[in-house]
Amino acid sequence: MHLARLDNEVFFKKAFTDPIVFKAFVKDIVGIDVDPDTIETEKRYGPKMGDIDFRYDIFAEDIKRRVIVEIQQTEYDYHFDRFLLYHLQAITEQQRSSSDYTIGKTVYTIVVMTAPYKMNKKTGEFFRDEVLISSLNPRNLKGIERNVYNHELIFMNPNYKGADTPLNYRDWLDLIYESIHSPENPNINRNNPGVSRASSLIEYENLTGEEIRLSKIEVQKRQVIEMVREEGEELKAFKVARRMIEDGATNAYISRMTDLTETQIEELRKQIRDGDQ
Repeated sequence: MHLARLDNEVFFKKAFTDPIVFKAFVKDIVGIDVDPDTIETEKRYGPKMGDIDFRYDIFAEDIKRRVIVEIQQTEYDYHFDRFLLYHLQAITEQQRSSSDYTIGKTVYTIVVMTAPYKMNKKTGEFFRDEVLISSLNPRNLKGIERNVYNHELIFMNPNYKGADTPLNYRDWLDLIYESIHSPENPNINRNNPGVSRASSLIEYENLTGEEIRLSKIEVQKRQVIEMVREEGEELKAFKVARRMIEDGATNAYISRMTDLTETQIEELRKQIRDGDQ
């Protein structure tokens, strides 16, 4: 068995838009049975809200529930905010067809992260959680949750393996992680029917030439995006470092706050001194 990598959008969509895989995944992660009429990709709402163009990688809903599955291959500081907006948009979108304030369908947004988290520059926190679950249900002063809304936003990141992670999460997290880090000899639970089918769908012998071609384009696209992002982040870092130098901060402190090396910071100091002469 040689699996295609599930951090490639082409292969992820092939596996998780399969109705059997989709239903099994949602059942294991959310604990509900869904029976969607269709499973869509690149779902958009219109008209868009302001400058935000919401696009859901995988979207499905049945008569009772709306389920959104989103894959994100990299993790930047703004992504938690981004997916909160995606989640809330899927909830508030129901108001377009409602004559009152009723929200008729429960929304579950599942976000699959395939890269390690980065430090949150807003708070300085660094998360190492395999599963994070956010609920909109209110709690009373005794901490008892009341099932008012039931919408859930779930983050899954297989890069932080937890010893106590329940099997319903473990099977899928292992599938994602092993497809990326050990695709030729993946250690996955094939006794889970959904995982078994998903792994079969992304075996290289079951891929078409067109899927392989599109996956290569996806890799190239992500490399360009990453290069542009890194260049942009570095420019921001130098601007911040310059202000910190002017404020009298040490090289070590600036390096810790900007991720620039002390050599880069010292060179920036020299440029500033030369420019002032």
